[in-house]
Amino acid sequence: MPGNRFLYALTLFGYFGTLTLLTAWYGWLAPPTLFPTALVLLVLLVPLLFPLRGLLHGRRYTFAWSCFLALLYFTHGVMEAYSNEIARPLGLLEVTFSSVWFLAAMAYIKTDAAGSQNP
Repeated sequence: MPGNRFLYALTLFGYFGTLTLLTAWYGWLAPPTLFPTALVLLVLLVPLLFPLRGLLHGRRYTFAWSCFLALLYFTHGVMEAYSNEIARPLGLLEVTFSSVWFLAAMAYIKTDAAGSQNP
């Protein structure tokens, strides 16, 4: 079982990867045509800012509820990969980042809980 520090870093990698990918995707790589770019970025990025402080401080509770956000972005990536042939690589990359975020956060919660029970 990987150590807590590794899982913490892997969770942050998935989280910041998702954040960076969405910024680059909708800001420069494939800006939206139907809606203003600022609105799309606002809707997609603001929810990612809510768990930022708790994730950086390694709070188990924040890691737990941020997994719900990771699943939303996983769903968004699957939808984009399936429906938009041009954005398929970006959608699959979003699926990858959100999966890493979710799985590493769940493993971090489990190892952190086991470590706090055994002093």
